[in-house]
Amino acid sequence: MSHQTPAPATAGTDGDRGQLSAEQARIVELARATGGSSPLAEPAKAPTFREGVDAYVARLKGGDIGSLPALLGLGVLLVLFSVLRPETFPTAGNVANLLVQASSIVVLAMGLTFVLLLGDIDLSAGVAGGASAAVMALVLGQAGLPWFVGVLAGLLTGLVIGTLIGLFVAKVGIPSFVVTLALFLGLQGVTLRLIGQGGTIAVRDPVVVAIANGNVPVVLGWVLAVVAVVAYAALSLRKWSGQRRRGLTRDNLGVVVLRVAAVAVAVLAVTAVLSQNRARVPSIVLAGMPWSVPLIAVLLVVLSLVLGRTAYGRHVYAVGGNPEAARRAGIDVLRIRISVFMVGSTLAALAGIIDASRLNSVAPGSGGGNTLLLGVGAAVIGGTSLFGGRGKVSNAVIGGLVIAVIANGLGLLGQQAYVNFLVTGAVLLLAAAVDAVSRRRRSSAGR
Repeated sequence: MSHQTPAPATAGTDGDRGQLSAEQARIVELARATGGSSPLAEPAKAPTFREGVDAYVARLKGGDIGSLPALLGLGVLLVLFSVLRPETFPTAGNVANLLVQASSIVVLAMGLTFVLLLGDIDLSAGVAGGASAAVMALVLGQAGLPWFVGVLAGLLTGLVIGTLIGLFVAKVGIPSFVVTLALFLGLQGVTLRLIGQGGTIAVRDPVVVAIANGNVPVVLGWVLAVVAVVAYAALSLRKWSGQRRRGLTRDNLGVVVLRVAAVAVAVLAVTAVLSQNRARVPSIVLAGMPWSVPLIAVLLVVLSLVLGRTAYGRHVYAVGGNPEAARRAGIDVLRIRISVFMVGSTLAALAGIIDASRLNSVAPGSGGGNTLLLGVGAAVIGGTSLFGGRGKVSNAVIGGLVIAVIANGLGLLGQQAYVNFLVTGAVLLLAAAVDAVSRRRRSSAGR
């Protein structure tokens, strides 16, 4: 990827927050090296806890709300369904099922987040995952090759699809809506040709099946949970310490510690629930978190670091915030646009593989129906903007959980399918409205 000067800080991106532009950094370094003074070289005063809270409230009023509405909504849904169905909803077995059901949608939404950050859309993501899963199933079943070869073949299929979309969008100049709509139709034909009318391909490889149906040993699950909490705390404190060392504006240390504590409580509580034996037969032990959970955790960490801590991530935010300004700053806009579709389709392929693992089969309709709509809905509900330039990979996780909780809770209440569609559609419309209102507030506040 390009390592040229990133877009100016006025692009207003999540990735550039708390960092100096290249020109400002040169001024600061020159002032410090020569012993001179510069307003930029003066260290920012550390805020008190009250000032940190007030600054956060001010950002909320200015339209910078992030994933807060989705988090509040998720909390309300969890409490509501736990009260209405205390004997089933908060149980270990249902929590495990809920997380497995959410896994493929979360991974799909993670990939779509990259595309949405540029203000584009990928209507073919769902069926791209289905076609990729069909390729994997054929490699495993008919060719009889090892699981890693089949998975790699599926991921490469997604990568090729994403590259094709990116070339048409960035090089040829066709709107992403048109290109991906064409592939939405075409890839369904490809899957149908591979599998056959009315047929299915069974997925029986034990490793692939274990992705969604197997469980991490309880001890290993606790080790992974503790490592995740410690790593998150270390990264958060390291970021705060680095901002303090460079004299940058930063949160109050107490606010950072409170955020780390909230994440730690959530992670350890879920791990404790999943560590319980959820088998209905006393002689069988069924405990531990599903393997898809640590898989999503690894993706969350890696993709968050890519978007938040690398030049490539800053370039993605810059192009999404202002493509022309990014181009003038020396960013290869065409390469960035191609790359986000490559990432999106590859993760869509992984989502298709997870679905195939959960269902133990691939059908001609895999990835079709409302799969794409749920993926886009998860990203938007979680806080990713439809207008580009704002969003995080974590938004996909939060939004995916909201959608899964709605479907799971309404199912336990015995509601018919149409109620689920109505509620999910209403939540998505509300999230889009909040995004639009927040965007206007940020514009009026000059952010």
